[in-house]
Amino acid sequence: MDGKLPACVIDVGTGYTKLGFAANKEPQFIIPSAIAIKETAKVGDTTTRRLNKGVEDLDFFIGDEAFDATGYAVKYPVRHGLVEDWDLMEKFLEQCIFKYLRAEPEDHYFLLTEPPLNTPENREYIAEIMFESFNVPGLYIAVQAVLALAASWASRSIEERTLTGIVIDSGDGVTHVIPVAEGYVIGSCIKHIPIAGRNITYFIQSLLREREIGIPPEQSLETAKAIKEKYCYICPDIAKEFSKYDTDPAKWMKKYDGINSVTKQPFSVDVGYERFLGPEIFFHPEFSNPDFTIPLSQIVDDVIQNCPIDVRRPLYDNIVLSGGSTMFKDFSRRLQRDIKRTVDARLKLSETLGGGRLKPKPIDVQVVSHHMQRYAVWFGGSMLASTPEFYTVCHTKEDYEEYGPSICRHNPVFGTMT
Repeated sequence: MDGKLPACVIDVGTGYTKLGFAANKEPQFIIPSAIAIKETAKVGDTTTRRLNKGVEDLDFFIGDEAFDATGYAVKYPVRHGLVEDWDLMEKFLEQCIFKYLRAEPEDHYFLLTEPPLNTPENREYIAEIMFESFNVPGLYIAVQAVLALAASWASRSIEERTLTGIVIDSGDGVTHVIPVAEGYVIGSCIKHIPIAGRNITYFIQSLLREREIGIPPEQSLETAKAIKEKYCYICPDIAKEFSKYDTDPAKWMKKYDGINSVTKQPFSVDVGYERFLGPEIFFHPEFSNPDFTIPLSQIVDDVIQNCPIDVRRPLYDNIVLSGGSTMFKDFSRRLQRDIKRTVDARLKLSETLGGGRLKPKPIDVQVVSHHMQRYAVWFGGSMLASTPEFYTVCHTKEDYEEYGPSICRHNPVFGTMT
């Protein structure tokens, strides 16, 4: 480490931001990616805004505090993985660094993450913020999918470590299926899926509403979220699952207890079919979104089939899960089974069409699940930022001052070493 302080690793997601220092196993802070700002001036009213500017610059809250602040408007700087408001993003990062990490940015190198298909302009914006506003000595912008692949090494031997694989990254606001070959994302084959954690929560909320049970209306969303996180799982066969609940409800039904935030009275909810119907929308999206009907397993298969032929086998063999919405029990098993069925059916068809003369070599399908899955992107960043090589690939303040923000358009791939 050459006596350097550890690098700061910040992974800003649509729903939550993970913050911490390199070489740690888990992020030190996980906070909602929300910021509360004073709604003082009306749109277009520049005079009052100019007068209040000095105070306004400091008058904001982020994370959980943003929701508790009264008289403030809660905004999300990131939407579907991409930064929408750069002024808010700068304020958000300011409090991440000074208030949460309590770090002096001039003393630490920084590793930030970016979503797939992030634009070069966005990299320049973030470089300007980090080098100009925070005066950091070095910055590396890493692709989330590559970090997720690196995080899966935690469950593998050194010989098996590879930066070729397909990452299914499903967080709160968005799910991506991203093929990576030797550390480089195959951008033309990325698929974006409009189903993620938030959609599952809304779907469970609507199922509970239909039963009209005694949940206080203003708490229905957080109740659905708590039920999702506590009781939901993926089932192998939906019809059999229904019959299991019908024949022995006492065994499968659960009870959720909550407190009404207004009356302070306790309430309880019977949790039944929601347990498996919620996350089932990954495999039957039409349950919650009539415009989108392709199951996740089909999308993964399509993505791999669109990739160059020489990387298809290694991609099938290394399907890595990342993000909180892939944490459902048996998610990896169901996905592996469904993809394997599709692949085997295709091989059988090609054998039939070939008149049985050619027997194709079987394709191994492996979905990798590991204990760092929930914070895979952050953990991968923490691992890579703790290596000596990290400091050699970072863009430095000197480079920035000499060449400008365009240096951050390209960040070299590293980390295939042990």
